[in-house]
Amino acid sequence: MQEKIIGIFFDGESAIPQEIELIFDVEKSVLVFETINNQQHSWDLDLVVFEIKSKNVYLEYGNDPIQNIKISDSDFIKRIHDFRKKKGNLSWYQKLMDMGIKAHILFTVFIFAIIGLGYFYVLPFVAEKAVVLIPEDYDSQLGETFFDQNMLFNDVDTEKTRALNRFASELNLKNTKKLKFTVVNSEMVNAFALPDGNIVVFSGILNTMKDYDELVGLIGHEVAHVNHRHSMKMVCRNLSGYLFVSAVLGDANGVMATIGDNVNSLQSLSYSRKFEHEADVEGFEIIALNKVNPKGMSNLFKRLQDEEVVSIPEFLSSHPVTTERIRDINELIKIKPFQFKENLQLKKLFSAIKN
Repeated sequence: MQEKIIGIFFDGESAIPQEIELIFDVEKSVLVFETINNQQHSWDLDLVVFEIKSKNVYLEYGNDPIQNIKISDSDFIKRIHDFRKKKGNLSWYQKLMDMGIKAHILFTVFIFAIIGLGYFYVLPFVAEKAVVLIPEDYDSQLGETFFDQNMLFNDVDTEKTRALNRFASELNLKNTKKLKFTVVNSEMVNAFALPDGNIVVFSGILNTMKDYDELVGLIGHEVAHVNHRHSMKMVCRNLSGYLFVSAVLGDANGVMATIGDNVNSLQSLSYSRKFEHEADVEGFEIIALNKVNPKGMSNLFKRLQDEEVVSIPEFLSSHPVTTERIRDINELIKIKPFQFKENLQLKKLFSAIKN
């Protein structure tokens, strides 16, 4: 079966268009036409590139030169489309266009879902991994900057700070950085670790403690955050949209500049469940290593959880004490071997901190 169609031919060598009459040979799957110089052309449809724009179809053929035909015949456009569809030569886009409005809506929803998943899961993951681009010396610079800026506005208890540092010096904390502890007079039930090894403890959380093993548990937990660079990783996650391009390009300076502009977010970080669990487990190991009763950590968590019934302490907003975390610690107590004995020196220093 052969069909005749009128088209506009561009030979790829001159800018002069030619009106031609094409024969569409369905059986042979070719387009045949003759140009004004009586030259015969036969285009194999399997080698033709089709592009539909508005109400026209554009056919591209050959390499040197590239020849083009423009056809405006709506019946031909439909027939050639059906012909190519039958032979399975349609592009994915053309197939999508044939599926109707419902398919378009579903495809759009799918694309937005992929973008959303990428934003909430892939970008934070990539940004967290960007920490490896940041030299650990920058942790010290960032932590010191925050500490110097914020301690000016806090009431530091010098005596308790001295006692807390002596208390910590009695412990093997597996620390990878030099640690410095500071006690701030405040009713806030809070404690946080800075990436340089500064650990700030508010008197509000000290007042909730009943025994020194609880303080060892708190210290072990915060030191674990320092050892694993959790604060740096969480800052990167929170700033993932800004850091993504810098991480992909390997631009460590761009990453550090963005983090430096957000240094004040260090105190209000909300750690992921993964990081809290990691800090809890290492905190438990530090307690066991120092032959302190690990039930102190469990007792502290229960006490903090009870506090939440009355109000939501600041500590719980950044370190949520869930039933799951308490259960995990109690499970470690059951399955992990440990020995403990009363430490009179820690007990004495704990009393000095409390008084």
